[in-house]
Formats: sequence, structure tokens, C-alpha cells
Amino acid sequence: MAESSRTERFKKVVLPHLNAAYRLARWLVRDDGDARDLVQDASLSAFEAIAGFQGENGKAWLLTIVRHACYRWLQRRRRGPPTEEFDETLHGLDDEDIAANQPNEDPVSWLLRDESRQQVCQALERLPPEFREVIVLRELEGYSYREIADIVAIPPGTVMSRLARGRTLLWKHLANRGEES
Repeated sequence: MAESSRTERFKKVVLPHLNAAYRLARWLVRDDGDARDLVQDASLSAFEAIAGFQGENGKAWLLTIVRHACYRWLQRRRRGPPTEEFDETLHGLDDEDIAANQPNEDPVSWLLRDESRQQVCQALERLPPEFREVIVLRELEGYSYREIADIVAIPPGTVMSRLARGRTLLWKHLANRGEES
């Protein structure tokens, strides 16, 4: 592919989605500067691979590259494994927890309230990465289950399961936060 056509394709496929790429990276690595660096690295990788991109969804393709870059970075920094092993004793919830911590209101509606935004963000950051990423992709980025499954490379049923568990844990963290105040 000629350099000019590669550049034009990159501008069309990747550049419109840099803000979403940054938001995902920021939620995964929890640092603004590192997130910017990782998006820049992922953008360079996308530019180098743009000739091989055959799909229709440039945003999902870019976010997949960003996700992989973030997990490699986290692994190198020894801040934790790329995905934490699900430990039922740590992350598990019984039916009582689920019923008590899921009011009728969706966690996203909390984000719309200025007074709750910081609490929701703090609770979201406390979630294990595998739950945090699917919630960010679904609730903040608006992806379908199928798109999330493609980005994260897991079955759609696992996406739904992680969303349900993640939302429950999010509510649990929010409820506990209210008790700490």
C-alpha cells in the first residue's frame, strides 16, 4: 500500500476513535499520562497494520489494539496480571448481596449526576480489570455485547456474565462507600 493511501486510510479508520481509545486506556491503566502514551503506541501499531485491516469497525479494531497494549504494559509494570483470576471468595456474591445492592436505578444514571460522578468513578476503579473493561465498553462507550466480545476476545455469554457481576460489585462498592461516609 502506498504511503499516502495508508495515511488516508489511517485518518479515516483510526483518528475518529482516539478519544474512545484514550478513555479505555485511562480506565485500564488508571493514569492519564500512561494512557496517552499507550494510545500513541497503539496508534503507531494501527498505522503499521492498517494495510491488513479488512473490517468495517475501525473503532473496535483500534480498541482491541489499545486493550492489548494496556495489558502488556500492566504486565511489564507488574501492577498485576493481565486479568486477575476470578476468585469466588473475593469477588463472589451471594443472592442476598445481589438483591441488597441493586436498586432499580442503573449505575450509568449515577454518572449523569454531578454529585455522584466521583463516587461512581472510584467504585469503578475498584473493580477487577475484567469487570471494569466490559462495563466501560458497554456503559460508557455504548458497545453491543457482540462488539465487546470481539474486542475482549471472549464469548458474548461471558460478556453478559461479567457485566452482571461487575454491575453488582459496582453497586456493592457504592453501597459500602455510603456507609463509610
